[in-house]
Amino acid sequence: MNMTKKKTIFTAAVLLVLFAACVIVDLTLPSYHIAVTVIKKATVYALVAVSMNLLNGFTGLFSLGQAGFMLLGAYSYSVLTIPDGKKATVYQYFENGGLPFSFTDIFGGIFGEQVGTIVGMLIALLIGGLLAALFAFLIGLPVLRLKSDYLAIATLGFAEILKAFFQWNGLGPITNGSNLLKSYPTFNKATPYVIIAGLMIALIVLLINSTYGRAFKAIRDDEVAAEAMGINLARHKRMSFIISSFFAGIGGGMMAMYMGTIAAAPFKSALTYEILLIVVIGGIGSITGSVLASFLYIFSSEWLLRGLDSGTFLGINAPAVFKNGFRMAVFSVIIMVIVLFFRKGIMGDKELPNLLDKRPKSRKKKEAAGK
Repeated sequence: MNMTKKKTIFTAAVLLVLFAACVIVDLTLPSYHIAVTVIKKATVYALVAVSMNLLNGFTGLFSLGQAGFMLLGAYSYSVLTIPDGKKATVYQYFENGGLPFSFTDIFGGIFGEQVGTIVGMLIALLIGGLLAALFAFLIGLPVLRLKSDYLAIATLGFAEILKAFFQWNGLGPITNGSNLLKSYPTFNKATPYVIIAGLMIALIVLLINSTYGRAFKAIRDDEVAAEAMGINLARHKRMSFIISSFFAGIGGGMMAMYMGTIAAAPFKSALTYEILLIVVIGGIGSITGSVLASFLYIFSSEWLLRGLDSGTFLGINAPAVFKNGFRMAVFSVIIMVIVLFFRKGIMGDKELPNLLDKRPKSRKKKEAAGK
């Protein structure tokens, strides 16, 4: 059996085991259990982290606008799926608030309530991604001419402006202003989150392994050389930016599902920094690293270390100076250790199949040169 086939079988086996574990957790634990919550949130963060890695890690564009695109996806999903019968209570401060239709009601009438609701939810997620991609196209025309820190500042500013715009009362009949959007349908179990995020990440992997993905990597490594090879820099940068934003928008819709209620305030710059931290911890340029780091990050912050805030956890007593922040203090130290000892992240630029490759890099280069 050749190495390529072994890697394929190994990857498929690992993914099947992880999916089976998620299904078992769903079947055996109630939907409010912390384990189910961790899986839901981690899958959302994994999708957004991979979308950010596509742009920052594989194309070399330093963008900090993920929170803004997530906001677009979250609001699109929420507004499009609130049932007509509940809009009066949701938009209580705005007369006749909400859209004059609801996807859950429309498709519920066609396919039946249960199936129609799921169809409406999925289409609303897709529209949220497309809306984020549209905004990415519009702002990408001017900002993608910028480089490095300037691009990061421009996209960060866009996200902050968008957050303030969605809180504007003039848009309240649709966005509910600074008030919460609620009463939209959600998935109680974790398995649908895993399936949706898994399919989206699989599409990103296929893209990265395509000719477009190779063009993205060429731009990241050397723009001058890439252009000399005939790669249209502006076109491919814009394409990467739009695709990354599309998946971030879908991640935002999934975030709305996970949270149950949504408002613009949580989609601030700190959310983007959190996603960027996950990308760096996992490894810039590694899809596997982003997914692994997302689960480790959420597991540690939401479950493993949460007991520290109560005063004592695993025999450790929280100093009085930290009060309720001891968990984050310990978590910060753990992140510092990871950054110090794993300079390129947990996975570096490697993927799951590379774990079977035990040959040193020097030997690989010699074998490649021999061919």
